[in-house]
Amino acid sequence: MSQTVDRALSILPLLAEGPADLGQVADRLGVHKSTALRLLRTLHEHGLVFRQSDQRYRLGARLFALAQEAVENLDVREIAHPHLLALNERCGHTVHLAVHEDGEVLYIDKVESRYPVRMYSRIGKPVAITVAAVAKLLIADFPEAERRALAEKLDYPTYTSRSTPNAPAFLRELEKVREQGWATDLGGHEESINCVGAPIHGADGRVIAAMSVSAPNVVVTAEELLTLLPLVRRTADAISREYSGKSPLKEA
Repeated sequence: MSQTVDRALSILPLLAEGPADLGQVADRLGVHKSTALRLLRTLHEHGLVFRQSDQRYRLGARLFALAQEAVENLDVREIAHPHLLALNERCGHTVHLAVHEDGEVLYIDKVESRYPVRMYSRIGKPVAITVAAVAKLLIADFPEAERRALAEKLDYPTYTSRSTPNAPAFLRELEKVREQGWATDLGGHEESINCVGAPIHGADGRVIAAMSVSAPNVVVTAEELLTLLPLVRRTADAISREYSGKSPLKEA
């Protein structure tokens, strides 16, 4: 990277800590004030920094606008899909991606299993919110008051004998998911289907999506499916890093 570009970019995390004057910027960069001033003026011209009336510099509004625009244009499905395909290639089971939207948890991507037994799930279809692993992961990230309010207003259908029976049980399950960082649905929606899932985080650490691997008992037992948890979590972490822009740059 060019030394000039490197120095200019180094100013931004400094100002993220709070406003700084010319001397502080120069000291942090280890350069003369004239060099720091030239860099600051360039960043100011592009709206990336702003000079206050007290002559200190802070991050500019243009930087926040660019960040917001970038976040709004990110498509988690597009980023996640190659990772879901790779996971499916390794394990052979059905892989889902889901998000929370308008009070529902929806599947936004699915990679079918590589064996004849298929799961009845569709992209765009809401999941069984009180039992699905992806739903637990998404809702567990809500602030406590929101989790409690949602739990109290939900219905709790008895899909199977393992379905979540009521709000207190659901809240206990959500707390468990928050603590362990992963979730399961072991026959809670369909007696013969088991599922293990992991969260996908945005740059701020919040859960922005959830992914899961599901398989029927006739193909793999619940215990065998759970052995895939480390692989599922690594896949979710890889998607999180790429979505947040934290992946290492590859040399051209």
